[in-house]
Formats: sequence, C-alpha cells, structure tokens
Amino acid sequence: MKSRMESPAIVVPDVPQALQALGKALFASAEKTAIPSRTLFLSYLRASQINGDSVCVELHSRNALAAGETTERLLAVAAWRETEHFNDAERAALALSESVTRLSDREDPVPDKIFNEAARHFDEAALATLIAGIATANLWNRFNVSTRQIASVPAGK
Repeated sequence: MKSRMESPAIVVPDVPQALQALGKALFASAEKTAIPSRTLFLSYLRASQINGDSVCVELHSRNALAAGETTERLLAVAAWRETEHFNDAERAALALSESVTRLSDREDPVPDKIFNEAARHFDEAALATLIAGIATANLWNRFNVSTRQIASVPAGK
C-alpha cells in the first residue's frame, strides 16, 4: 500500500505549526480542566477506529499506553458498551466521540442524552476541550484517510 500524496497537514504552508499549537493548547486545557490524558486518547482512538485511520489508531494507542493506559482497555475501546473496563465519565466521552464523529448517521447527530451525560461528567471548559479534541482527531483522520497515509512504525516495535 502506498500513500496517494503527502498529508495536507504537511503540504499546506503554516498548517503543521498551527496543528501543533492546537494540540498543545488542547492538552494544556485538559490539564487545567482535569481531563485525564488517557480519556482524551481513548476518545481520539474511538474516532480514528470509526474513520478507519490506521495512522491515528496506532498513534493514539501508543500515546495512551505511554500515558498509563492498559492493553486490555485499549483492545476493548471498539466494544466499550459491552465491557466493564470503562467508568461513567469515560463512557460519556466515548459516546460523545462517536456522535461527533458520525454526524451524518442520524437526524440528531449529537442527541441531548449523549451531550447531557458528557456535561454531567465534565464542566463547560472540560467539555469544550473534549469536543475540540474530538473534532481535531476527526480533522487528522480526514487528512490521513483521504490521502491514504500509512502508519510508519513497523509491527512489533
């Protein structure tokens, strides 16, 4: 398999710096609002799984492991509803991630039930950070999937 072209995140002038700044701002906000980085990585991983972005699935899995996530929980993310591995706040973040990622799958893409459950666990600043992070993961997914970016880390490393 071969990429169609370099990622737009690299080709378009000033975009790499802007995206790096956005990523730093999101993690700084997560720290201020007490969102565990593991929760962000789980949300990003779920969006990337849905979008079929192998580069981001691998990246977010590795980042989550580095942040202290367990292999068992990472393996269960795709089936998070059917496992007891996740707490209520993580479940709310995963549901929100799915809704924000699948905007065209239903008439009400982010139903009040899902949004309100997330708002029950995250204050406004934390919720804004989570939503912005999920949207950013989706942006990267669209760059990678449309240009067929290939994960560059060999298996087993």
